[in-house]
Amino acid sequence: MPLLAAHWLSISSGVNIMGLRSAFIVLAGIFLLALVAIIPGPAIAAGVFHSQAALLKAQTGATTATTTTAAQSITGNGAPSGPHYNLNIHGVLKGGSASTGSNGHDIFVPLQGQCKIALSPGDFQVLDPNCLDGSAGFQLPNPVDSAAPTTTIYSVWARALAKPGGSSSTTTCAYDLTGVLICSTSQYVMVQTRKNGQSVFTNVSADLLFVSQCIDGKLTRTPLFDSSLQDYFWQYDNTGLKLLQLRFYQVPTTVDASGSSC
Repeated sequence: MPLLAAHWLSISSGVNIMGLRSAFIVLAGIFLLALVAIIPGPAIAAGVFHSQAALLKAQTGATTATTTTAAQSITGNGAPSGPHYNLNIHGVLKGGSASTGSNGHDIFVPLQGQCKIALSPGDFQVLDPNCLDGSAGFQLPNPVDSAAPTTTIYSVWARALAKPGGSSSTTTCAYDLTGVLICSTSQYVMVQTRKNGQSVFTNVSADLLFVSQCIDGKLTRTPLFDSSLQDYFWQYDNTGLKLLQLRFYQVPTTVDASGSSC
């Protein structure tokens, strides 16, 4: 009897333990069901979503920031997005004339040949649209702050339009204080050629907003309207380009400083 009693006691203890475990599992299940009933499903889903989003952001934050900046600043035609001032330079056949209906955004130049577009400081404005007689006038703001002479306050973007085949070059020039003509050297001349396919903009701020020269392998760069030079102008040489479009955006461009290798 004592052995049978002990054996029974052992079985009873095992059953009791199993019963306690089963009861605990059942109670835990009831508790979880009650929790789900109290907390709305969307809140639980939202918590999971935000946790995953935070992890994804931590893993790809740098890449996303770079991509977003690029997507917001550049459009499909190569130019930045946002407000801008348009200047259209039209090539006109010999014997043609400047349009009298200019809206203040157009300059008319020879389709073949050259003319001078005088530059003056001030708000963007065409002062004289007729370059068919040899000279026109355009007004634009000072492009740099004296505290940051290599970073422009605004930028210029250019593209060649109309029928393919024409091209033009624009050289920024001025006179020194003794009357000697100073022009940008060839590597700092803006050249635009109308090719087949979509025409896209390129940033030409370094070419059009500075008189830049490479002398003995060193760069000399003077921004428009700097007091060390005077009577700034663009020398426009046209070889059949019917339309050059310039856009001025309120975004900065950093250029190489004077003294840099060139």
